[in-house]
Amino acid sequence: MLPLLLASSSTYRRELLARLHLPFVCSSPDIDESHRPGESATELVKRLAEQKARALAASHPAHLIIGSDQVAVLGEQIIGKPHTFEKAREQLLAASGASVTFLTGLALLNSHTGQCQVDCVPFTVNMRQLDQASIERYLRIEQPYDCAGSFKAEGLGVSLFQSTEGPDATSLIGLPLIRLIDMLLAEGVQIP
Repeated sequence: MLPLLLASSSTYRRELLARLHLPFVCSSPDIDESHRPGESATELVKRLAEQKARALAASHPAHLIIGSDQVAVLGEQIIGKPHTFEKAREQLLAASGASVTFLTGLALLNSHTGQCQVDCVPFTVNMRQLDQASIERYLRIEQPYDCAGSFKAEGLGVSLFQSTEGPDATSLIGLPLIRLIDMLLAEGVQIP
């Protein structure tokens, strides 16, 4: 098996990949993550996932490189990481009683053969009706300012949900393991 490289500095993705009990290393790619004019959210995350993997191919010529990127979509608007309490409160107020769809782009590049598998895995969170006081309490407790959508699904953020829909709950955290396993199996990796 070629060594695995996770093209990410995300602790969330690292923790998810560790669930597979496969040895891997991490390296953070340096790419421009700007949204291109006319590019759909799905096209954006697929392009960025592949770019992240390809950015590390030259320095890791015989690896299976995993790239991933995620955006949250509310209505027709892409919402990103809030970075501040105020922006997170604004995002959660806008999402109250609505559905937020998370699109996670995933790429697995065999840097030896150049073969790259790319996909996008959607996951929808239907939010409860939220009042400003409960939002502010949540934000003070969990401080999810580095999370698209302003909540941590793997933590207290689940209390904000009415229901969820999607093929792989791990995609909500940023690395769709079910789809990744399909890709790894196609490359001959044995799991478990």
